[in-house]
Amino acid sequence: MHTKLRLIVMIFLQFFVWGSWLTTQGAYWFLTRHWSGTDFGAVFSTMGIASLFMPSLMGIVADKWVNAERLYGILHLLGAGMLFVVPMVNSPQILFWVMLLNMGFYMPTISLSITVAYNALKNEGADVVKDYPPIRVWGTIGFIVAMWIISLLHIEKSATQFYVAGASAVLLGLYSFSLPRCPPLDVHHDSLIDALGLRSFALLKNYNMAVFFLFAMALGASLQLTNAYGDTFLHSFSKLAVYRDLLTVRYPNIVLSISQMSETLFILTIPFFLKRFGIKTVMLISMVAWILRFGLFAYGNPAGLLWMIVLSNLVYGMAFDFFNISGSLFIEGQTDPKIRASAQGLFMMMTNGFGAVLGSVLSGLLIDHYFTLGDGRLVWHGIWLSFAAYSVVVAVLFAILFRYRHVRGEAGHPIDTRDPLSTP
Repeated sequence: MHTKLRLIVMIFLQFFVWGSWLTTQGAYWFLTRHWSGTDFGAVFSTMGIASLFMPSLMGIVADKWVNAERLYGILHLLGAGMLFVVPMVNSPQILFWVMLLNMGFYMPTISLSITVAYNALKNEGADVVKDYPPIRVWGTIGFIVAMWIISLLHIEKSATQFYVAGASAVLLGLYSFSLPRCPPLDVHHDSLIDALGLRSFALLKNYNMAVFFLFAMALGASLQLTNAYGDTFLHSFSKLAVYRDLLTVRYPNIVLSISQMSETLFILTIPFFLKRFGIKTVMLISMVAWILRFGLFAYGNPAGLLWMIVLSNLVYGMAFDFFNISGSLFIEGQTDPKIRASAQGLFMMMTNGFGAVLGSVLSGLLIDHYFTLGDGRLVWHGIWLSFAAYSVVVAVLFAILFRYRHVRGEAGHPIDTRDPLSTP
C-alpha cells in the first residue's frame, strides 16, 4: 500500500476514535447522568492531566527505546479497554480515574501519529510542510464521520458512543503494527539530559519558544471550552418549545461537524500562510477566530439567528488549524531530529495538558458559580461572552510578547537547544 494512503488510514482512525465521544460526552454526563459542571469539569480535565506528562514520556520512549508505530498501537489497544469500561461506571469519582487511564493511553498517540507520519514522509524525500496537511485533513474527515454516525444513531446522550470508540480503537491498534517503521535514532548521548530524552525542555529556555508554548497552552484552553460545551449548548434549546423540533436541535452533533468540515479547507491553506506570513501572524489569525467562535455562539440561536451558529462553526476550522497544525509544523522546523518525538510531546503537553486543565477546571467552576440558575439551567449567553473576553486578552498579549521574526518562504529553522540565549 502506498505510504501516503497508509498514513491516511492511520490519521482517519486516530480521530474517528476521538470524534466518537469527545463532543457528545457533555450531553451524556449533563443530560443523562445529570452531573454538575464541577463533576463534568473534573472528568473532562483528565485529558489535560494525562497530557501533562504522558505525551512527553511516550515521546521519550519512542525517541530512545521503542519503535514509534509499535508504541502507538499498544497504547490504542490499552485505551480501547478503558473505553469499554466507561459505560459500567456510575460514580464521578471512579469515572475520573477510568477516564484518566483512557486519556493517559490516548493523548500520546496524537503526537506519536505525527512522528510516524513525518518520519515516513521524510524517508521518501517529501516536503513535510507541503505534504502532511493533505494527509492530516483525513483525520478531520474521520472526526466528522464519527460525529455523524453518533448523531444519526441518536446515541449522543447514550453510553453506546464509548463502545463505538472502543471498537474503532481496537481496529486502529491492530492496524498500527503494519505502519512504516519509525525506529529510535541510534545516537550518542553526551549527557544525562540527552540519555533521559529531556533535551526538548531546553527549548523553553529560548524566549520566543517559551512564549510560543505559553500561548499554545492558552489556545489549548479555548479548544477544550468548545469541545466540552458546544454540543450541550445546542442540546439546551430542546427544552424550549419554539426550537424543539428543529433539525439543528435534533441533530446538534451534525451541526457542530461543520466545524470539522471547515478544518478540511483551512488545513490545506496552512503551507501558504505559514511560509508567506510566519507563525506569529498565523497564530494571531487563530486567536481572532476564537473570539468570533465564542462571540457568535453567544448571540446565535437555531432559528432566526442560525447563521451565527453556522458562521461560528466555519471560523472554528481557522481557529483550530492555525494554532494546532501550524504549531506542530513550526515545532518540527524548530527542533533537531534527535528530539522530534519528545518536542511534539512537549507541544501536546502544553496544549492538551496544561491548556486542557485550565479550560476544563476553571470553566466548570466559573459556570457553577456565575452562570447556573437555581433550577439548574445554564446562562449560555454569559458563558460564551466570558470565553470570548478571555480570547481577546490572549490575542492582545500574544501580539505584544511574541517577537519571532519570519523569513518569507521558511516554516522555521532549528534552535540550538544547548544555548539558552539563542533566538530564532
